[in-house]
Amino acid sequence: MNRYRAADLRAFARTLLHRAGLDDERAGIVADVLVEGDLFGHDTHGLALLAPYLAELERGSMRKEGEIILVNDRPAVALWDGQRLPGPWLMVRAVDAAIERARTYGTASVVIRRSHHIACLAAYLMRATERGFMLLIASSDPNSASVAPFGGTRAVFTPNPLALGFPTAGDPVLIDISASITTNGMVARRHSAGSPFEYPWLLDAKGQPSHEPAVMFADPPGTILPLGGLDAGHKGYGLALLVEAMTGGLAGFGRADEKEGWGATVFVQALDPTAFGGVDDFIHQMEHIAQLCHDNPPRDRSAPVRLPGERGLSRRREQLAAGVELHSSIMPALVPWASRLAVGVPGCI
Repeated sequence: MNRYRAADLRAFARTLLHRAGLDDERAGIVADVLVEGDLFGHDTHGLALLAPYLAELERGSMRKEGEIILVNDRPAVALWDGQRLPGPWLMVRAVDAAIERARTYGTASVVIRRSHHIACLAAYLMRATERGFMLLIASSDPNSASVAPFGGTRAVFTPNPLALGFPTAGDPVLIDISASITTNGMVARRHSAGSPFEYPWLLDAKGQPSHEPAVMFADPPGTILPLGGLDAGHKGYGLALLVEAMTGGLAGFGRADEKEGWGATVFVQALDPTAFGGVDDFIHQMEHIAQLCHDNPPRDRSAPVRLPGERGLSRRREQLAAGVELHSSIMPALVPWASRLAVGVPGCI
């Protein structure tokens, strides 16, 4: 892996996106969100997405111009039609809108239908926790399917990620998980590298467990197992259905509709602790839980119990100081775009 200055990567991504047709504001927001993904170590959902995003802009599958359509609006609830505009830009707008409404009403939810892909969910959480809010995000892509329901062999769902962030007296807790046991991005990366998974996280088309990403590209294709795998996949299946209800169900737009291309349907909810038991009591309760987790005797003494987000935040701080470590596949995919759009490629440090 090679290291790059985070500021250089942001400028590089922003310039590529701007020359591909996005205005300065949208290009900057998308670039920032993608680099945040790599800073947290989610390197399948950071700049690895930039080349596919540029291709989507070129094809017109990601819209360069246009505005959000307000479909339904109540004081603490809004439904937006994202018009297939860039997902990270829509998400930043939605998070900010939910927080502002939650200041008045204690909680507020924004649901977005017809968004383009929204990148790494964890990248949005600190936007709320730094302001003292809890944030919940759920996302599905009604245009594709790679995860079968528990006990089945044909894909119905996407990995259907869920993210939750909340403040503490120190670092926030940042949870970013999915209803599937692995992601589409990791399957594609391992397939490209010819690298099998360590565990049988996939099923072939006949329902046989497999370590091989190639089963997802066979005809007919295999599926990704839900979270919990062969033994407890009913739990991931339940989470997938929860996400479908929060996204496609509340949006009134999902898998029952005509496919439009790679995208997302999203649920965003902000909660203000001051409207409930109060911020001091919220912090007291969550600090107590955090301490119980940290003090818990570890099964492996070399691996003490961590809270979700601790490793990502540590990695983010380290990479901001020492440079962002990009996966070896990322920059080679961007060099041709840099050549076509006449953008200088950042140097390693």
